[in-house]
Amino acid sequence: MPRSVNSVASKARRKKILKAAKGYFGRRKNVHTVAKNAVEKGLQYAYRDRKNKKRNFRALWIQRINAGARLYGMSYSQFMGKIKSNEIQLNRKVLADLAMNHPNTFKAIVDRIK
Repeated sequence: MPRSVNSVASKARRKKILKAAKGYFGRRKNVHTVAKNAVEKGLQYAYRDRKNKKRNFRALWIQRINAGARLYGMSYSQFMGKIKSNEIQLNRKVLADLAMNHPNTFKAIVDRIK
């Protein structure tokens, strides 16, 4: 009995990989074996960087809050300590946005906690 090969499924698998490699440079976009490695590596980077993005944004928010607080003679740690002790329920994302885009509102918060 001859060997049965499901070429429809094989072609679909290869097509899926090549579609994911669209826009890559050189053989990475049109040679299946090279494209497969490139796509797998890209997925690893995507998984890793979904985690790193959260870290990077938190660090950015802290830098912005620190810069805003130093305009009024406070360090970041003093500012956040007083925010917590005065029970102001604003997270770092919101505080950073206020420090950058709404300095008058940020100043009102600083005046309230001093």
